[in-house]
Amino acid sequence: MIWIFPAIAGLLIVYFAMRSSRFRRFAEPVLSILVALGLASAFVVWLRDGSGESNETDPPPFTQDRPVIQPEDLALENLQFTRNRPDTSYRVTGTVLNKSAANLTNFNLTVALEDCPNDTCKTVGEDTALILARVPAGKEQAFDTFFTFPNRFGVEPTAPKWTTRISNIHGVAAQ
Repeated sequence: MIWIFPAIAGLLIVYFAMRSSRFRRFAEPVLSILVALGLASAFVVWLRDGSGESNETDPPPFTQDRPVIQPEDLALENLQFTRNRPDTSYRVTGTVLNKSAANLTNFNLTVALEDCPNDTCKTVGEDTALILARVPAGKEQAFDTFFTFPNRFGVEPTAPKWTTRISNIHGVAAQ
C-alpha cells in the first residue's frame, strides 16, 4: 500500500513537468540527484549484504536440532508409476520408511526414465520432485507426486525402466 505515495508523486511530477517549463528546469536536476543517491545507497546495501559475514546468532548448519539423515536411512517401498495427463506426465505413489533416529521433514526424489526394449536402454529423461513427508523416526508414510519427461512424437516407452535417487534430506531431532 505504501507504493501509492511514490506513484502519486511520480504522476504529479510528470503532470507539472508537462505544464510548466519553470518546474521542468527545477525538477530535472533535483530528480537526477535523488536517483543518483538512491542508486548509490542500493549499491552500498548490496555490498554489505554480500560481505559474507555470518551472524553470531545463526546456529551451525548441522546441530542436534538439525541432524543429518543419510539416503541409506530412507527406504522407498511400493513405488508405482502411472501414466497421467498430459502424456508426458507420470503420477508416482509409494511409501517412505524413515530408518534414522531423526524425524524426516522433506527430501528430493529424482527419477530417471529409460526405455529398454530388447535390453537396449535409451534415456528418456530425468526429473526431480520435492517430497514433503513428516515422518517420525522408525515410521513410514505414503506419498504421491508427479514427474514430467519429454515425449518425442507421442511415442510411449515400450519397456520403461525407472531409477530413483534420494537427495537433499532435511530432518529434525526426535524428541
